[in-house]
Amino acid sequence: MKTAPPLIAAAAASTLLLAGCSASGADTEGSGSATDAALTVATAFYPLQFVAKQVGGDLVEVTSMTPAGVEPHDVELSPATVRQLGTSDLALYLADFQPAVDDAIASTGVESLDAATTVELHAAEEHADEEGEDDDHGHGSEDPHFWLDPDLLAHFGDAVGEAFAAADPDNAATYTANAEALHASLEDLDAEFAAGLAQCERDTIVTGHEAFSYLAEAYGLHQEGIAGLDPESEPSPARILEIKDIIAETGATTIFTEDAVSASVAEALATDVGVETTVLSPVETVADGDDYIGVMTRNLSVLEDALGCE
Repeated sequence: MKTAPPLIAAAAASTLLLAGCSASGADTEGSGSATDAALTVATAFYPLQFVAKQVGGDLVEVTSMTPAGVEPHDVELSPATVRQLGTSDLALYLADFQPAVDDAIASTGVESLDAATTVELHAAEEHADEEGEDDDHGHGSEDPHFWLDPDLLAHFGDAVGEAFAAADPDNAATYTANAEALHASLEDLDAEFAAGLAQCERDTIVTGHEAFSYLAEAYGLHQEGIAGLDPESEPSPARILEIKDIIAETGATTIFTEDAVSASVAEALATDVGVETTVLSPVETVADGDDYIGVMTRNLSVLEDALGCE
């Protein structure tokens, strides 16, 4: 497996210097403290938390409504979390992704920035043969996972910088500078993905569910999900047979699983057809000591190895 490219290592270092991002979940551990922060910002789930910390730095106390290790689709908010949300200066969320968060933002009336107003979301691919497919997870007809395209996350970061500057004009220059530094780091990450995936033996990624359309579109890959957008949906027998045919036709060597979703179906299928499984993270949550840049760096290395990239 390839080592992390130097530009990505530099990007990771630069983003960490901005705000000392941690992977804490629904807590009050931000870059600032309750006594010295210029802004208090509640974020719906990890990638938004990452951006808020990078842009806010020491000036902003950042909390997450989704605890570390919890699949964001499934989050339920405690009364304490809702009360904390109501006292925040600003909330960052993605409408129609987490119904509990949507309801809490509406009920508290907190000032909010919906990521869907800053980036263009893709329509979700439909699979009529999925068993138990519904919209209980709140994603509607759009794929929410825009942050898997670093360029789109950079544009969201720009919007966050503008929102922080508007909420705290005295520190506008700092927020703008931090947003520009984050944008540059994500541009470097984007360039490394483009270079690393430019020449590969295969271009089809077989995934546990279809969370990777933005990544696939950005870098010329083709995604085939065992299940659709809902990570809890069960594929039909017909879909399993389709995936077996796709693996045979494309020469795929790997089925990509996730770190916070059951991989039992994917592992059973991989054993049946004689391919490997490996984790490709949708970066919806991270482990302690990790951050977005680090997880995406591993994703690139995993893709290069599985797709036979030069």
